[in-house]
Amino acid sequence: MSLYSHKIVQSDMERLTSDRSVPFEKLKGKTIFITGATGMLAYYMVCAVMYLNEKQGFNTHVIALVRNEAKAKTKFEEFLGDDNFQLCVQDVCDPIKIDKHIDYIVHAAGAASPWFIKNDPVGIVRANTLGTMNVMECARKAGVSNVLFLSTREIYGEVKDVSMIKETDMGILDPKEPRSCYPESKRMAEQILQSYYGQYKVPYTLARIAHSYGPGMIIENDGRVMSDFICDTVHRRNIILKSEGLAERAFCYITDAVSALFIILLKGEVAEAYNVANETEPTPIKDAAQKLVELFPENDRKVIFEIAKDTSGYCAYKRVGLDTEKLEKLGWKVAVTLEEGMKNTVLSFE
Repeated sequence: MSLYSHKIVQSDMERLTSDRSVPFEKLKGKTIFITGATGMLAYYMVCAVMYLNEKQGFNTHVIALVRNEAKAKTKFEEFLGDDNFQLCVQDVCDPIKIDKHIDYIVHAAGAASPWFIKNDPVGIVRANTLGTMNVMECARKAGVSNVLFLSTREIYGEVKDVSMIKETDMGILDPKEPRSCYPESKRMAEQILQSYYGQYKVPYTLARIAHSYGPGMIIENDGRVMSDFICDTVHRRNIILKSEGLAERAFCYITDAVSALFIILLKGEVAEAYNVANETEPTPIKDAAQKLVELFPENDRKVIFEIAKDTSGYCAYKRVGLDTEKLEKLGWKVAVTLEEGMKNTVLSFE
């Protein structure tokens, strides 16, 4: 059974497309181009649009840019024969040639995990710089209504003397830090969008996302805490913590994150950034691990601490929460609790 057909995902699609804060009607009869379409958030965006086509006759055309054709055909198998779905197989770092009119672009291509930060930093930089240039050239020629770029909370760097980070705050990043390949190139991508807006009036909006998770996430050899926790739970292993687990995270379930992305794409103010985070349940990672153990008591597992010596792929500074007031003013709000989200994610792998 494919992921889209899974009952958890179908329930998520119903929840997501019923969200009245999202003006989905703006997508009717339009064409949306999504890069990095097999990634977790981008995949759910594709599925949501195709679900709207199926259930509400939206007649929205989706062009999904992917690098791995075999992987994409597996993930999107339900849509391959649909006239409103098209695969564009190429690297985003190559010039983009689309022979159809495009109304909206979502640029989601690019790796983010600690594994890629340590093993392919050049690939991360290329996708966020050359890839973004190619996307904006495509947008400029197509005359799109908007480009949404999936950025990250990490572009803020280390922000001091604030309790919650607003979109206008900016902290320190050391470009010589090995892991800065990710946030520094995301910063550069944001400037590329701003430059195309300033010079060519190509409209764009930014989503600065923090710790999203859900069905479709990569759980094998990813390195992010939620991925590792879910992986251990799916395989019914003890959860291994590589630290004392005191660091706080605020995890945002995929339907909440994707509703935010659609709101920013369709309602966001041009050339503005919006924080996307669930700050309703900031949780020490050891508590999140313990909660996952308790959610599936039949697996007879526990949390084990194995302190790692090499932490070069991870943020070293203290987390400060993201202020989501700007996004909330557009109508967005958190709907899924951490407990429900983690349970849904685990069950989606069964």
